[in-house]
Amino acid sequence: MKKVLTLCTTTKNNQILLGMKKRGFGAGRWNGFGGKLHDGESIEEATKRETQEECGIIIEKMEEMGIVDFEFAGNPRLDSRKRPLVDARRAEILEVHIFKILKYTSEPVETEEMKPQWFTFDKIPYDSMWPDDKFWLPLFLENKKFKGKFKFDPDGNKILDHEIDIVKS
Repeated sequence: MKKVLTLCTTTKNNQILLGMKKRGFGAGRWNGFGGKLHDGESIEEATKRETQEECGIIIEKMEEMGIVDFEFAGNPRLDSRKRPLVDARRAEILEVHIFKILKYTSEPVETEEMKPQWFTFDKIPYDSMWPDDKFWLPLFLENKKFKGKFKFDPDGNKILDHEIDIVKS
């Protein structure tokens, strides 16, 4: 079973825009902006909506840079009420489509969910991000397209297995 999600960010002047996740899945980690698709929504529409909701940016142009599948051993992920997000008897793969924002309007603003901040490429806070980011984010910054798979421990703190490849499109 796959669940499709989006993730995006932008760069300028050797800086990348990340957001500190303030609540929900991934709280306390720096990340890009994105999330779940609503019923009937395309991946691109969800990317634009989620980014605007999370940091106020209105995307005018973007490019898909990668697709990464994530799996959590035992699927223990819980919602804010500590209820399982998935049926632990069925494996769930999170298929994340990663976009680079090429053109946008408005400046990033803090929301209830995310606090955006610009980081220079040499000061990206990998230690406060998801462990997989150090594998694919450098490819993203080099404008290389990629496809990957990561399997995490139940808490998402340790990578149990992974693969990542550069692709042409």
